[in-house]
Amino acid sequence: MTEIDAKTDALVPAWLTLPDIAEVLGLEVTRVRQLVKEGQLIAVRRGENRALHVPAAFIGEDRIVRGLTGTLTLLRDDGFSDEEMLEWLFTPDDSLPGTPAQALRENRGTEVKRRAQALAV
Repeated sequence: MTEIDAKTDALVPAWLTLPDIAEVLGLEVTRVRQLVKEGQLIAVRRGENRALHVPAAFIGEDRIVRGLTGTLTLLRDDGFSDEEMLEWLFTPDDSLPGTPAQALRENRGTEVKRRAQALAV
């Protein structure tokens, strides 16, 4: 869990706090913290009280967006920091089109993972 810089903060259109996510997913906040600790979600400290926030795009109707966890694992294995992963996920990619985060939300995870794997080369 890292401090976030203005560039990354500007790329991510909306954020949710851990209690918000717990409510949406019907989980305890402690379970959401565990998901962050396990690397299934990325949380960063932001705002005046430095509370943990997760990009809203990572949360679907009632679960974590499909393909996100695997993509985060690939990027982490490629040596990406949390901030670098956020930057990659929210930077528009003309070949997708849109951002990798949007593609995941639209159930185009295979394309996103292919691009993440190509980064390792």
